[in-house]
Amino acid sequence: MNGTVRDGEVVVGDDARQRFYDSRGYGRPLEADRLALAPVEAAHLLFRGDLDAVDGQAFEAFLSAHAGSGLGVRFLVYKDLRDRGFYLSPAREGWVEDPNDVDFVVYPRGKGPEDGDVAHRVRAIGERASVDTDGLAGTVLAVVDEESDLSYFEAETFEPTGGSDYEPEPATGELLDDRVVVSDPPPDLHERGFYGRPLATRDGDRAGALHLSLLEAGYLAAEGALGLVGGSVERIVARGREVEGERFDRRLRAYRTLRDRGAAPKTGFKFGADFRVYESVESVSELGHAEYLVRVLPAGHTFSPRDLALDVRLAHGVRKRMVFARDTESTTNEGAGGLDWLAVSRLTP
Repeated sequence: MNGTVRDGEVVVGDDARQRFYDSRGYGRPLEADRLALAPVEAAHLLFRGDLDAVDGQAFEAFLSAHAGSGLGVRFLVYKDLRDRGFYLSPAREGWVEDPNDVDFVVYPRGKGPEDGDVAHRVRAIGERASVDTDGLAGTVLAVVDEESDLSYFEAETFEPTGGSDYEPEPATGELLDDRVVVSDPPPDLHERGFYGRPLATRDGDRAGALHLSLLEAGYLAAEGALGLVGGSVERIVARGREVEGERFDRRLRAYRTLRDRGAAPKTGFKFGADFRVYESVESVSELGHAEYLVRVLPAGHTFSPRDLALDVRLAHGVRKRMVFARDTESTTNEGAGGLDWLAVSRLTP
């Protein structure tokens, strides 16, 4: 059987609808039992030997004729998903509902395009591409590396939640370099609220004072729970901007959101992230493990697939979810702007 390119599709005749669409979910039906195939479907059928040629071109020549269009990467993803037992449709206008932001609509195993169920919406990219965070939620990112191996990452909208109802008592601190020291902290500020880090003597006994990060201090000051010795609390945010620039405002917005929703964020530096987050803290002495890591991204951020894979793999390795908080509005006004939250995890289709 041979195909002919027409208006960006490959048209095949004879009993193509029965052979390819009805039995295996390829293409879009046309009149008189003909079938329209997307180029990636035609490439797969050429590879399998179910099509002899498209306008005289065999598999290698057909792929070569589409060099630079991304067909090679899409073919590898399409073939892998077919090999895993899925039927899938190229996301083309008029072929599937809402074709935006993805390359394929994948159906549950045992189902096809006529059944109306969707298992995954897949975007296919090479490892050297960049990934726009817009439209990423609700999709699966299929990354083809330089050796043609595939990694799948599922992106979902995330809503931070927590179970803490701790209300901090007022305290007074002193701004020292890039942190605030509270010499006489309220008894539960660290133990129940999980704010700051207590200073300790050489033998491990606590000396009473508490070190707060600028983020912790900025949040407590905005809540009216922290004053500064000999100065205005606005100095805390000003110092944060001096040492971090606009990144401080983004991180403070994320920190405030997490605290306001009852979670306890702490530095994620050891994991290469902005925060590690505990969804519930009864007391620090009975502290469990953080549930997820957070990296705060600027507005308009694009991912490198390599960096994304690194973040997700590291989080998985320490039994945590990887969450990204994306700033939806670049601003240097503390407290302004909004955040989109996105959880990304490895997926085995």
